[in-house]
Amino acid sequence: MKNIFVYMLLLGTGIAIVLGYYNLFPQKELVYDDDQEGLSDQIIFKFSHVVAENTPKGRAADKFAELVNEKSNGHIKIVVFPNGSLFSDIDDINALKEGQVHIIATSTSKLGVLSPEWGVLDLPFAFPNHEAIHKGIHGPIGEHLLNSLQKNGIIGLAHWSNGFKQITSNKGPIVTPQDLKGQKIRIMKSDVIQAQYDLLGAKAQQESFNSTYNLIEAGHVDGEENTISNIHSKKFYNVQKHLTISNHGYLGYVVMMDQKVWDQQTKNTQQILLEAMDETTAWNDRHSILMNEEQLELIKRNSSIQIHELSDFEKQEWIKELYPVYDILSTTIGSKLVEDIKELRATYRGAD
Repeated sequence: MKNIFVYMLLLGTGIAIVLGYYNLFPQKELVYDDDQEGLSDQIIFKFSHVVAENTPKGRAADKFAELVNEKSNGHIKIVVFPNGSLFSDIDDINALKEGQVHIIATSTSKLGVLSPEWGVLDLPFAFPNHEAIHKGIHGPIGEHLLNSLQKNGIIGLAHWSNGFKQITSNKGPIVTPQDLKGQKIRIMKSDVIQAQYDLLGAKAQQESFNSTYNLIEAGHVDGEENTISNIHSKKFYNVQKHLTISNHGYLGYVVMMDQKVWDQQTKNTQQILLEAMDETTAWNDRHSILMNEEQLELIKRNSSIQIHELSDFEKQEWIKELYPVYDILSTTIGSKLVEDIKELRATYRGAD
């Protein structure tokens, strides 16, 4: 009798696991017909990203899922997979195109594999302030880039800003551009970012985000560049001695769906997704700034990392040293886009 009880218990557990798996990972194509609401199963979209939940992108993804659930009365469910738990930032674009995931929010820096035009957002000191970022990504430049994804069979739903990148290192402090010479710095996969560090004599290494902590801890790299929220969430301050507040570059994401998956949706589903995305994007524009500010204070309070904020004079030296990147990559990125970003930068520098 005892053996029968154990057998039934194991059988029941196995069935529960299988049912849960099939709910989150449907083995057949999802039902995409809102006209059958109440008759069909819940529509489920898998949303993959690589950062922690307590980051601008992590919280925006959760906010989007919450709004979609509310607007669809629970009929549409966004299942969020954070921390690269489903796909890494190296694999997510291919996974999207192969139908293994429905929504991703990948870094704009990595979209250079689709078109070199995306490199315009990686140009050094392109955005003097947050207002310039929002004008850049939500204005004509950002819209052009989103629309360009269509030739790759991808729908660009929105730009989500994380904010400005800073530099951390175990060899420092990093005050002048010359301080980076010879240092091994982890960067994202981006020819534009690579060109910047090459120009400064650093040894940039393109590595995945979730491998960065271990690379620093093992001494394979000396430092990295990232937003405060990512530095905080991954606790890079535990393995880095110096942090420079440089605001030298933009880090943001594009929320994307495969065109085929999008086209399978009814107009009602598409409208719900777009409305929720617009609200989430506006929410993220505000909260990403606050989150980076709050988490910088937490880093100051809870770690021993030495922090140096570039003065205006020091920043001008960096701008001068890195300006040749604009001319070097103008043809590759596209001269019109580069001129547009220069004009935007000049406008908002004058407003400072």
